[in-house]
Amino acid sequence: MVNKRILISGNEAIAQGALDAGCRFYAGYPITPQNELIAYMAKYMPVALPVKPVSPKGVFIQAESEISAISMVYGASAAGVRAMTSSSSPGISLKQEGISYIAGAELPAVIVNIMRGGPGLGNIAPSQSDYFQATRGGGHGDYRLIVFAPDSVQEAYDLTRLSFELADKYRCPAMILGDGILGQMMEPISVSPQKRVLPLKPWALTGCRGRKPNVVKSFYLREGDLEKFNLKLQKKYAVIESKEQRWEGMFLNDAKVVLVAYGTLARVAKSAIIQLRAQGKKVGLIRPISLWPFPKKAFNVFNSGKKKCLVIEMSYGQMVEDVRLSVEARAKVDFLGRSGGGVLTEEEIVKGLSRLLR
Repeated sequence: MVNKRILISGNEAIAQGALDAGCRFYAGYPITPQNELIAYMAKYMPVALPVKPVSPKGVFIQAESEISAISMVYGASAAGVRAMTSSSSPGISLKQEGISYIAGAELPAVIVNIMRGGPGLGNIAPSQSDYFQATRGGGHGDYRLIVFAPDSVQEAYDLTRLSFELADKYRCPAMILGDGILGQMMEPISVSPQKRVLPLKPWALTGCRGRKPNVVKSFYLREGDLEKFNLKLQKKYAVIESKEQRWEGMFLNDAKVVLVAYGTLARVAKSAIIQLRAQGKKVGLIRPISLWPFPKKAFNVFNSGKKKCLVIEMSYGQMVEDVRLSVEARAKVDFLGRSGGGVLTEEEIVKGLSRLLR
């Protein structure tokens, strides 16, 4: 089977990426604006071909709730199957206890959040207000998720596949953080053949005939055991931080003002930057692709102390905190944001950049 081009939505591309990564268990609950993803899984997961060494038929479950869905993902992952769930902002909030359990049991899993406006039930318009929840763990305890923020349908497909690879590699949950625009837009993408052989998981609960039993848990009652386990997690997270930072840079060498944006809003930012560069204005872009680990290395461009920084978000200031920590007082960091379904326009971004250039 060779690569092929298909026209597909962002939600569907994430689902296809999961199938091509060897995901064979999906449990979810409908919520706008990610329903195309669950519908795609309902159609194609039951006919997905088996993969080795764990080779069940594809299993799709529309659970009775978000809490049930994340608990089912815990069980499937513990059995060694590549497993995924998806939802949108308030639904992801309901999954937080289960995500903490998955992290505490060192289980690989992929969680998709196609963000919508909040707080509360909010609306079904796009937002980026779940950044804190995604990058700070979201649930209880000292844990982290690998978090990727695609800005195109192709990248949604590619980063979903990568999420499964890294979740298995580091035995931790990974998250795709998108929004309503990315989920709904359609673009042509290249898809590649499905995986036929997955990594061995000697820790999985596959029956202990001929070997010692495996234990999957996140419960440590003996004094000192939980602290030792948390220290082990922190060492793992330090390795992830050093090796898995990802970002895109544009026009950074000569830029006087560097714009920082992620996801869908980075697409609008690129248009604004191209418009200003055509006018001879020296502006550039840092687009974080991994939100955790946050790409601190990208901000070494501020070492000269001559650049200014503008952070834009579909929130009232969340990623901007990580930018300020990464810049470390080498530049003043300005912020421009809208929330509750408001999306910054190209004109608003151009105006903000022009103000800093003056």
